[in-house]
Amino acid sequence: MTKQARTIYVCQSCGCQAPKWMGRCPDCGRWDSMVEETSRPSGKRTGPSGISQAQTIDAISLAHEMRLKTGIAEFDRTLGGGVVPGSMVLIGGDPGIGKSTLVLQVLERLSRQGCRALYLSGEESPQQIRLRADRLAVHSDNLYVVTGTCIEDFLEKMDSLKPDLLAVDSIQTVYTDTIDSAPGSIGQVREVASRLMALAKQSGVPVFLVGHVTKEGSIAGPKVLEHLVDTVLYFEGDRGHVFRILRSVKNRFGSTNEIGVFEMKDSGLTEVANPSRIFLEERPENVPGSVVIPCLEGTRPLLVEIQALVGPSPLGMPRRTAIGVDHNRISLLVAVLGKKMVMELIDQDIFVNVAGGLKVDEPAADLGIVSAMMSSFLDKPVDRNLVMFGEVGLAGEIRGVSQPDMRIREAKKLGFSRCLLSQSNKEGSSPVKNMELVGVESIEDVYNLLFIPNA
Repeated sequence: MTKQARTIYVCQSCGCQAPKWMGRCPDCGRWDSMVEETSRPSGKRTGPSGISQAQTIDAISLAHEMRLKTGIAEFDRTLGGGVVPGSMVLIGGDPGIGKSTLVLQVLERLSRQGCRALYLSGEESPQQIRLRADRLAVHSDNLYVVTGTCIEDFLEKMDSLKPDLLAVDSIQTVYTDTIDSAPGSIGQVREVASRLMALAKQSGVPVFLVGHVTKEGSIAGPKVLEHLVDTVLYFEGDRGHVFRILRSVKNRFGSTNEIGVFEMKDSGLTEVANPSRIFLEERPENVPGSVVIPCLEGTRPLLVEIQALVGPSPLGMPRRTAIGVDHNRISLLVAVLGKKMVMELIDQDIFVNVAGGLKVDEPAADLGIVSAMMSSFLDKPVDRNLVMFGEVGLAGEIRGVSQPDMRIREAKKLGFSRCLLSQSNKEGSSPVKNMELVGVESIEDVYNLLFIPNA
């Protein structure tokens, strides 16, 4: 007896399934997110088995060249050194930030090396892609373009072309005939991604997926999409800035939280070889509230400018605005200043900004944020040749952070001569020529060193 398909309702936010429609998802609590889908009848699969033969881990052979270098150093950095054959990379980001541009440039670079690249677009016509390629100066005889949205038709094209790598732009526009739901639904995205993952692992062809993001900033579709892929890259950046940050948040073949820095130009995305210098190019001189910190993004140290503006508030509830840093961290540091330094900022408007559009989320920025707020509140500038890093505890103590030597070397490279850091980091750091290391144990020490002459 043939089993018939049945209708279920699937939450488009978390993937929860229910036999009947509900206004609110019982798992994630999202309203009006249940969408009708048709489930496939359960039964034994008749396709070929994907199970490999059992062997010891030491007996598994490795190829001599496990990674494909794209020639775009910043992109290779985020992947951990290059593209791994058979891997699936998911690239997400806000609309218009440069996802399709980056993928097209990567395919063009690899196709110049002799790889046959296939680009599937479900959002643009071939003529539109050609217009964008001309603007980006992308020309290659090994780069093929296919437009469409059916995964079965696409796989037929692949069988005839046999590409060495492929890209799908975007995963939410592609559907499979085996499911009756609309493209972009939970079931469609999960099934199409599973088909592409099986293709990548069996054939060794690297697959790039472009993913839409929701208004909350996460990649649209089920969370299983991020679990399926090998690498998840997020494009970050403000439309008001020309810089774009490509951040690795998951990588099975390299370090996570690695970043690549790009600059958006008319001719496409270009690499920023020395992002620290770029972020500090327009730093003002002798201005209160400006401090430079060496932050660590993955394995890369970056020097960024922390700006703070503190002033009396005309409102009953003063404003706390943070751009590029956690606003909860600002509230915590304001409370520490009020308790330990008797520096009452409760009636002050406080604005903190990371210049250049970068986001800093590590505790090593605490010392820079505190110093910038004190500098603006006291209207006294900080020494221009000074950098600082350290975590500030609730007792006002300055705690050590990881990789102090790497941060100090990056500051020395850009001409800074003094570094303010925790006493524990100073004792564990190697001396650097022409760089004075100043150890501090509390925010009282910081205040005396920066704002009291001859302290």
